[in-house]
Amino acid sequence: MSTLRFTPEHEWLRLEATGELTVGITSYAQQALGDVVFVQLPEPGEYGEGNEVAVLESVKAASNITMPVTGTVVAVNQALADDPELINASPMQDGWFFRIQASNSADLDSLMDQDGYDRFLADNA
Repeated sequence: MSTLRFTPEHEWLRLEATGELTVGITSYAQQALGDVVFVQLPEPGEYGEGNEVAVLESVKAASNITMPVTGTVVAVNQALADDPELINASPMQDGWFFRIQASNSADLDSLMDQDGYDRFLADNA
């Protein structure tokens, strides 16, 4: 399995060597939002798939970030509190939101790989 997976909501998940999943939004999503000016990150703890876990505010709109799979938030990117622009500058690296321990690793199988996400973007453009 590739280490990257994507959701239809334009979130990415990267499988780390520790088994944790790092979660952020894609370049496509940050471009659609415009300049991000505020991020409300989740508290550590358990969340179900689809639960709202973070909020982004940009110059264009507010957007809810939902839990891509059921699991436990084990870390948040505190750098975003002081520098939310990291999401625009580096959405796939420094602009990550949180790390989770998935309750069921098989949940990742239902998410798109890079080729699937690219097709999804082309089909929904």
